[in-house]
Amino acid sequence: MVLENLLFSRTDRVAIITINRPEKQNALNRKTRQEIRQVLCEIERDQDIRVLVITGAGDKAFISGADIKDFQNLYNTPLKMYNYISTLGQQLYNDIEKLDIPVIAMINGYCLGGGCELALTCDIRIASDKAKFGQPEILLGFIPAAGATQRLSRLIGSGRTKLLVYTGEIISAKEAERIGLIDRVVPHNELKEAVMELAMRIVEKSPVAIRMAKKAINAAHESPQTMGLAYEAMIASFCFSTEDHREGISAFLEKRRPNFKGK
Repeated sequence: MVLENLLFSRTDRVAIITINRPEKQNALNRKTRQEIRQVLCEIERDQDIRVLVITGAGDKAFISGADIKDFQNLYNTPLKMYNYISTLGQQLYNDIEKLDIPVIAMINGYCLGGGCELALTCDIRIASDKAKFGQPEILLGFIPAAGATQRLSRLIGSGRTKLLVYTGEIISAKEAERIGLIDRVVPHNELKEAVMELAMRIVEKSPVAIRMAKKAINAAHESPQTMGLAYEAMIASFCFSTEDHREGISAFLEKRRPNFKGK
């Protein structure tokens, strides 16, 4: 798999996608988005990968947003923009959100526009204390188009979302944590260690149970509570039939660490 704008690595059942355009502050152009989709397909086929980490190359940016040149050259009509949103925009971000495995955003710097929207698709967002967040599309005369009006509203509420979107304000990692946009802030030089430690804690758990938990939690945003509870009960019942559940019970009774195999 030849990649120009991404780095893709694996270690201890954890896959890492690094957006590798530091000279452009890791802005997402069409080629980068296509490569992300390509790597996601590879990850979906690899049953040994249990956690995905997404980050940006260099020391300044996670993802600074979409590459504005694409809007000038590739998406300069309503139909072209609609096709982009339907494939490499919203659909690509939906694909990240719906991956069976947990996805952690390791936010090492500027997380703006389409970069912030990509972070919103991740299950967990861990940020450096140097990171900055915002949806500054309004400053260029358009609105977030890869899910922020929907995901951000669900995460931090419509009022705070409107404040960020209407003003294009850039906020600190501390403020992003306070309003619930991110889950944890760590010192910049401890970011990778903190994220990988978390990833390894997840890797040790039953991949079947993690996958089912993700489905149930995500369903909470898409269905009434009564339906969500019914879905939760169905998924929990399924978990009780798995080899991982039996291994978990045996390990608990035998006072040993479980060896989950995802079956």
